[in-house]
Amino acid sequence: MTVAEDNVERGEQETDAGYRWRWPALIIILIGSAMELLDVSVTVLAGPTIRSGLQGGTSDLQWYSATYTLALACGLMTGGRLGDIVGRKRMFLIGMVGFTIGSALCAAAVTSEMLIIMRAVQGLFGAAMIPQGLGIIKEIFPPKSLPLAFNAMGPFMAVFSLGGPILGGWLLQADLLGAGWRMIFLVNVPIGLIGGLAALLTLPPDPPPRSVKLDLPGVALASAGSLLMIFPIVQGREYNWPIWTYAMMGGSLAAFIVFGRLEARRSRLGGDTLVVPSLFRKRSYVAGITVGLLYFAALSGFGLAFTLYLQLGLRYSPAKTSLTGMAMTVGIIVGSLVMPKLSKYGRRVFHGGAAITVAGLLSLLWVMHMDVTPWRLVPSLLVAGLGSSLMMGPFFALALSDVEPHEMGTATGTLSALQQGGSSVGAALLGTVFFEAANHGSSVSFAAFAAFAVAVGMAALMFLAGFLFPAYRSESDPES
Repeated sequence: MTVAEDNVERGEQETDAGYRWRWPALIIILIGSAMELLDVSVTVLAGPTIRSGLQGGTSDLQWYSATYTLALACGLMTGGRLGDIVGRKRMFLIGMVGFTIGSALCAAAVTSEMLIIMRAVQGLFGAAMIPQGLGIIKEIFPPKSLPLAFNAMGPFMAVFSLGGPILGGWLLQADLLGAGWRMIFLVNVPIGLIGGLAALLTLPPDPPPRSVKLDLPGVALASAGSLLMIFPIVQGREYNWPIWTYAMMGGSLAAFIVFGRLEARRSRLGGDTLVVPSLFRKRSYVAGITVGLLYFAALSGFGLAFTLYLQLGLRYSPAKTSLTGMAMTVGIIVGSLVMPKLSKYGRRVFHGGAAITVAGLLSLLWVMHMDVTPWRLVPSLLVAGLGSSLMMGPFFALALSDVEPHEMGTATGTLSALQQGGSSVGAALLGTVFFEAANHGSSVSFAAFAAFAVAVGMAALMFLAGFLFPAYRSESDPES
């Protein structure tokens, strides 16, 4: 054994000894992610019930979700950078406590305006919490265990993205404690309190704060660019895409161009930046951004179009829709169970998952030409879910494989912001395809077919984008 290999092995042993709470810490991080993911999808499902209970206006239905999405997207890059500066544990705790308080205030809302404001509070604290998770995971897991931890992260996020409407439908129907729609927010309170205490005890202590200042001009430009991009995407279809929506998206592009030049200039002069420019010279990270945008856009857009197809086209009840959609969730869970044995194959697993996803979605298009029943949909959904899980299993390990510790907050914050933007873009894109086809005289089934075909194309693009990832093997692979 060489001296270098001996040092690496000794360093891994020290890491193992120093972070004996790493698996409980991973569970706490996943719980924090679950709170955020569930809140996005549950509120969409419960929107009509909330509006009725608060006697809100027609536009309020959109703003219950849009306000949260906008606040989250605008704050993610800043939240990630603050984790680099003041400590990831500190920011995770601030985010979880604030998100829990925001959830309680949402449940206590007596007017639509109060709920909309509290949803913005939730989004901002979510932006403080979510980017810290990936950085903490990379800090506390030794190289041999890191792929396994990242493998758990991707499928978990996909399950809760798809499973949110199922839980929301059950909470609304169960009417626990007579709380009605308020329970979808109240359920976060005990989870947040227990999770916050557990995070305090299990997450590793932060190092001393770095002598780095927050780049306030960068924060302003990045937030403005995010707002100008996400707002028209979220609200454009509702307003029938007026000219100002395109002007805002153009303004977003301009804001990000100025932001990029500002960050590059500050970096050359040795100043503090919001985004570490060196990240975008890393092939693996650029590939992660590309694949993440496509993946979350396809997942979010497909989920919306599939729900509309079942409820408007096949006349399924919300309960029957949720049960049918569970087949895809089951496929994701199955994929996550086999991932530990496949993680050493890295990029090849991703490509296999993308190919399986395309096959599942194509079989769904074929089934739509039959007499559709839930049982005929199940095999296609299972296959698509399995492929989705195999894509996301190695995703974070591949995307962050070359990221340095001092870049981690920026890397995870930017990646999270782009994922959130991808979800909004996907819902807007496939939703527009669906409604445009339906509004021009096509049947609901044809409109859904068109939206699903776009999802197939996005999955195929993910397969091609996967070649941007460098070939990757787990440290536990004996052939490495």
